[in-house]
Amino acid sequence: MKKSAFLLAMILAGCASKPQPPDWQPNARSALDGFTDAWLHGDSAAADAEFARARRETASTGRFENVAQVELVRCAARVASLVYDCPGYTALAPDATPAQQAYAAYLAGQWQGLNAALLPEQHRAVLAAGGLAGVQDPLARLVAAGALMKAGKITPADIANAVDTASNQGWRRPLLAWLGVQAQRAQAAGDAAAAQQIRRRIALASEN
Repeated sequence: MKKSAFLLAMILAGCASKPQPPDWQPNARSALDGFTDAWLHGDSAAADAEFARARRETASTGRFENVAQVELVRCAARVASLVYDCPGYTALAPDATPAQQAYAAYLAGQWQGLNAALLPEQHRAVLAAGGLAGVQDPLARLVAAGALMKAGKITPADIANAVDTASNQGWRRPLLAWLGVQAQRAQAAGDAAAAQQIRRRIALASEN
């Protein structure tokens, strides 16, 4: 019993001595997760509230790179839904890290001369191959599709992939955006039947 009690005390002491992350880190992560979920599901009010909380937490550090990272998460979620303006990050861009600047350029479709090694791993192959093959994470896939769209490198197969990804996840905002792209392309190709069917899907997905 004494030996067991001693071992337990040692384990507890070891756990207690492990440094805990500062409060702002888990708070910011929780808020960013809440923002992303609300944004993708089309709840703008909740998304704005969660993002404001994430920004406050990171701004408390007084470090540009921390706030820039939060802003880039918002940029990426918006790009997944084909929304490309990113003023919050733009104001911080001169003080962002080289990796953050590279990712921002990638999201904006500014791929000429971009160093792929600075990008998150799942996006390096997209830059090299110009397609979505190999991007397993659903959100990363939609972000990559949005970047491909902005860079003018999107294919019909990529668009269909983005639609299916958003649909499978139940993410209303990007689904409506990508269905809109499909509808426009079907209309431009003179495929009235396909365009009408896609518009019916848009109406269905828009129901509250």
